[in-house]
Amino acid sequence: MANQLKMALVDSIIALHGHGWSQRRIARELGLHRETVGRYVGSGSSEAKPANNAPLGSTVADNAPAAGPSWTLRLDSTELVEVRPEGSSPESGIDPSKPASNAPPGSPSTAAPFQAVILQKLDQGLTAQRIYQDLSREHGYGGSYYSVRRLIRKLSAAIPVPYRRMECEPAAEAQVDFGRGAPILTAEGKRRGTWVFRIVLSHSRKGYSEAVLRQSTDEFLRCLENAFAHFGGLPRTLVIDNLRAAVKQADWFDPELSPKVSSFCRHYGIAILPTRPYTPRHKGKIERGIAYVKDNALRGHRFTTLAEQNRHLLEWESQVADTRIHGTTRQQVGGVFQQVEKPALLALPPSRFELFHEALRHVGRDGHVQVKGAYYSAPPEYLGQDLWARWDGRTVRLFDRKMKQVAVHVQQEPGRFATDRLHLHPQKISQVEHGAAWLLHKAEQLGANASAWSKACLRSRGIEAVRVLRGLLSLGGKHPWSALDEACRIAHSHGSYRLRCLRKLIEQQPGERQTQTLMPFITEHPIIRPVEEYGQWIREALSQNQECPS
Repeated sequence: MANQLKMALVDSIIALHGHGWSQRRIARELGLHRETVGRYVGSGSSEAKPANNAPLGSTVADNAPAAGPSWTLRLDSTELVEVRPEGSSPESGIDPSKPASNAPPGSPSTAAPFQAVILQKLDQGLTAQRIYQDLSREHGYGGSYYSVRRLIRKLSAAIPVPYRRMECEPAAEAQVDFGRGAPILTAEGKRRGTWVFRIVLSHSRKGYSEAVLRQSTDEFLRCLENAFAHFGGLPRTLVIDNLRAAVKQADWFDPELSPKVSSFCRHYGIAILPTRPYTPRHKGKIERGIAYVKDNALRGHRFTTLAEQNRHLLEWESQVADTRIHGTTRQQVGGVFQQVEKPALLALPPSRFELFHEALRHVGRDGHVQVKGAYYSAPPEYLGQDLWARWDGRTVRLFDRKMKQVAVHVQQEPGRFATDRLHLHPQKISQVEHGAAWLLHKAEQLGANASAWSKACLRSRGIEAVRVLRGLLSLGGKHPWSALDEACRIAHSHGSYRLRCLRKLIEQQPGERQTQTLMPFITEHPIIRPVEEYGQWIREALSQNQECPS
């Protein structure tokens, strides 16, 4: 036996059909199948008549309680309203935890006169129970708590705020994003996916598209430069998604761009403004632009190379995208760009941005960082820290965490070292490494004779004299400078430039001779026997020798 509809629902079907509603509309509004509606509105159907001649919107007493909503049609309009028993829920019927209400459906709430007071207390953050208690105690409210709660729920219902369209001045903004491109089918039958880069000038909707294999930072910046060249100028700001290729740390208030992208912006004098995460409507022009490229330019096309796909995109931009009448502006895209927006674009810089590679590198114990197998020195104060290294095939630059340049080197072959002498700690620079000029300057401080001897020694002994001069400075730390200067005078006059000669001359000077100190003779000491005792031993020994026979 087929399921029978409730009489209230049957009455609603017949009434709506009488008002000229189609079966499709009745089925959609009442949540029924069109064939079910057709059974009740079809000609000659006995089911089309309400049982017991029940009035419109009523239910038959013999029917079981409705498990779903009851629908009725107001006689003064064609508005379909849902009527449920007081305190019921759409899922399970009447809630037994709520008291039944005798108020007819659609009657005004007993808490309605206190709406202003309820709104004021809602602004104070009070709960429904607390508001009900205050109304009963302070304002003489005699209704139920549930009436207050229903009114609060109605007042607190979120009213959607319409979005605000943002239109831009010419050259003020461009929006950028990536989408899936057409696949590449190579001659060998291999399939490779692509990404399509798209940028749209927000005023004229002029666009540029380019297919790439990866969404890397280098590809992103190279596509931007190609787009700027295609436009013949620069917009002032770029609105982008939180691309991993550009945004290091997503933050609506203070996003952190990658260092390379920040350098790119400084080179071109533009600003990049990432949108709020997971908020695509902030760049709605490019969101639709990506779909336009995928559906209109690339769908159904197959390419064998990336260059072939990019040639197709350039041709499509000029012949299709630029010639269309935009649905929002109602103007031709290419015409608005040429006449209005292109003259307002910023001028391009004389040269393109030099792409480079960058990465964090740790400063080792030897004060160097490793880049592509070679080693480059850093200032000693950065020992043990991480520095940003940038290299482009010619130079290697080191930056601190605030992107302040701290070192620059010519890029070396793998295994080579590039060490700046300014990066060496003073304690780690030997006197030999300082060179002969530095040693001669130090020798001048010992005296005029020491300076003359040092210069003559350098002329006489060549490179060997560097270590000899270092020994001369060492003697200056052990002996008076006057004595050393006098020894140098004597040695220079005899043409002797050996360090051992200076040592002997210093020892022979009166002030430097080692004299023997005469110690007083001690006649008495606890461990020394008295002299008389020794004399007694001698006399006894002599007497014993005389008594012995020969």
